[in-house]
Amino acid sequence: MNALKLLVFALWAFVFLSGYSTALYGEEPRIVVSATGKVSVKPDMAEFGVLVKSVAKNADQAAVRTAEKYRALQQALRAAGIPVEDAPTASYTVSPQWEWVQTEGRSVLKGYAAQHLVMVKVRNLASAGKAVDAAVQSGADEVHQITFTSSRYDELRRQALAAAVSNARSDAEIMAKAAGGRLGGVIELTVGQPLYRPAPSMDMMTMKAAAPEAAPPTEIAPAEQDIAVSVSSMWKFLGTPAR
Repeated sequence: MNALKLLVFALWAFVFLSGYSTALYGEEPRIVVSATGKVSVKPDMAEFGVLVKSVAKNADQAAVRTAEKYRALQQALRAAGIPVEDAPTASYTVSPQWEWVQTEGRSVLKGYAAQHLVMVKVRNLASAGKAVDAAVQSGADEVHQITFTSSRYDELRRQALAAAVSNARSDAEIMAKAAGGRLGGVIELTVGQPLYRPAPSMDMMTMKAAAPEAAPPTEIAPAEQDIAVSVSSMWKFLGTPAR
């Protein structure tokens, strides 16, 4: 009796799992396509980092000197048309400076360094060179690489996404026709992270050397950038060709 029950259960399990496998994988053929949509844009905004720093025998002196440089920087940026909300602090550190003394076989405290990093956003690209010059001439120690963006990024990303889906459909239609059938409705669409290809950024030392007091103002002219979005798609494949 037990052997009979076991046989019946085994047959039931086989039929159930076979049906589950068919439901899971489906009998309907499908077409899977990945595609990319791309939109080019001319940047209209810029962002760069400005570092002011000081080294002193004690932490208080280093902090005070850096604070003076920071105030001078912010005043220069206001004069260049950069509002305070577009020049926020990105980081601030005060740290000991150690030096290894070979003859003594140990590290010796040489002083303290205070560093204040400000991220400057320029919403009018035509004013970017003026803002860079203002930062340098205020006594900034470093001007970090400048990057370029577009105020229309969200709008352009949606355009790139629409183009990616359209390209995926076109490729799927070509595949379906080549396989002797036609394309059905979409089953699944997945979007990847947009790829923003920035124009080459200006080197820090180049910018710093370009804006001394007596020199012509710094000019900044970025190239076009690409916003690319990729999608993965799955479509129904209908075996009868379209008439």
